[in-house]
Amino acid sequence: QVIQLNCTSYFVLIQITCIPASIEFLSVKENINMGKYNQSSVTEFVLLGLTGYPELEAIYFVLVLCMYLVILLGNGVIITVSVCDSHLHTPMYFFLSNLSFLDICYTSSSIPLFLSSFLTSKKTISFSGCGVQMFLSFAMGATECVLLSMMAFDRYVAICNPLRYPIIMSKTSYVPMAAGSWIAGGVNSVLQTSLAMKLPFCGDNVINHFTCEILAVLKLACADISINIISMVVANVIFLVAPVLFIFISYVFILSTILRIPSAEGKRKAFSTCSAHLTVVIIFYGTILFMYAKPKAKDSSGADKEQVTDKIISLFYGVVTPMLNPLIYSLRNKDVKAALKNLLSRRLICK
Repeated sequence: QVIQLNCTSYFVLIQITCIPASIEFLSVKENINMGKYNQSSVTEFVLLGLTGYPELEAIYFVLVLCMYLVILLGNGVIITVSVCDSHLHTPMYFFLSNLSFLDICYTSSSIPLFLSSFLTSKKTISFSGCGVQMFLSFAMGATECVLLSMMAFDRYVAICNPLRYPIIMSKTSYVPMAAGSWIAGGVNSVLQTSLAMKLPFCGDNVINHFTCEILAVLKLACADISINIISMVVANVIFLVAPVLFIFISYVFILSTILRIPSAEGKRKAFSTCSAHLTVVIIFYGTILFMYAKPKAKDSSGADKEQVTDKIISLFYGVVTPMLNPLIYSLRNKDVKAALKNLLSRRLICK
């Protein structure tokens, strides 16, 4: 979810990349050798992968495969019970099912290729395949950022204005809110991907990552990337900074309302309605902030270690976070567990 995907990273920053990392490229572009235009164009990219230790690949393969299966199963269950159980036909579970579908799409755009790289010595991806992967990562990442803010608004209305909740969060409201999240993410992805893939790649085609991460790809371009940097900074403000501020303000009002509830039981029930979403938000944005707020290494050996750390964080963002989302919502939610039991019991009766 909730809450790159490096906002992917989800194997990318989803790839909604942070401003400091984007600005760093302004110094890189000044060193681009324009003479590379005379070289042959790149038709495919070589992915270096997660680590330089082949003996660990079997362990990584098993771990990532197991986590991917949990992602498919967990998020699939969330979608199924949200659709099949009429008691869960509410705005919160509508947003949650959208988030689960988003997690499945995001991970499926990267993990199968990542797993196949462990089974073959050929660790390449075509130019068009890289573009498709980049598009899906950007689209899912931007959509998730907006969707999490919509879910925060839903929790705000439920706790701060419970009597008006059915009116404010009617079907004519929450369906366009979710659709708008997908449209906004798609438009941003089309823009970022088209700008990146229009660049000439006429030199090195080795991506020091296990996926087509936007920052790693831009390092290989042999042209001015100022437009790319500007567009990513604007996207960061719209899809990263603005949603974070919106979520923060929403929870300020939520906590203020909860603290005014006289009974301890009332406070507990009110907080339980938003604790799962808050947990997902902290994991989602915490990973992003840690990725780009940590100090940069100055020596070459430190830079190598930093690259490995960045890949591990990307893996956490791209695989572990989508795996945790359904667990957080299902294990802490009595409605989901009850709906799942009812669904399984109906299946057993039918058999």
